[in-house]
Amino acid sequence: MLLTVAAAMLFAGCCNHEKTDADTADVVMANILSRKSVRSYTGDTVPAAVMENLLRAAMAAPSGRDLRPWQIVVMTDKSQYETVFEGNFNMQKFMESGAVLILCADTTFSAPTRENPDGPAVTQVNHLWRDDMGAVTENLLLAVEAYGLGACWTACYPYPDRMDPIKAALQLPPTVVPYAVVPIGYPNGETQPKDKWDPARVHYNRW
Repeated sequence: MLLTVAAAMLFAGCCNHEKTDADTADVVMANILSRKSVRSYTGDTVPAAVMENLLRAAMAAPSGRDLRPWQIVVMTDKSQYETVFEGNFNMQKFMESGAVLILCADTTFSAPTRENPDGPAVTQVNHLWRDDMGAVTENLLLAVEAYGLGACWTACYPYPDRMDPIKAALQLPPTVVPYAVVPIGYPNGETQPKDKWDPARVHYNRW
């Protein structure tokens, strides 16, 4: 029930002015601390409206210089999976899931240079795309948790054996990199979150 409330509050645009800041913080913290990697799914389809909200949440991530390098491919046609994910040892997760999201990044952008802000737009390397895509992926995973779904962040970049089949099958532009592959679906069984809090890793004012 708590996660359903979180989904309604955070991703469906509902606004309850009577809730206190403490109530909202409790819901958000509960959602964050409940996030876990789910590796088995029922195969049921993720509703289109829910998928759109998951994508909205992902794209609400912060972005260096607001370049927003993300491009997201939503895969639901399982007949393509053997080609797109050729050789990927996560194939069973992909086949069981309701959808597989390929989170891609354009590693370049076109804009005037900082040295010549009034000059013509030129193609430049975006050195911050990896940071942006990490934020996109985490936003997605938290939204998935809020909707009572499951997901698993499977690495793609920088492994050529995982990237190359995707790039070839989907004919990605040369500057676009597949960063992560995230199967999403209804959990088959129960997975518990890990308690990763470790105060020994916190340093105040000095190491």
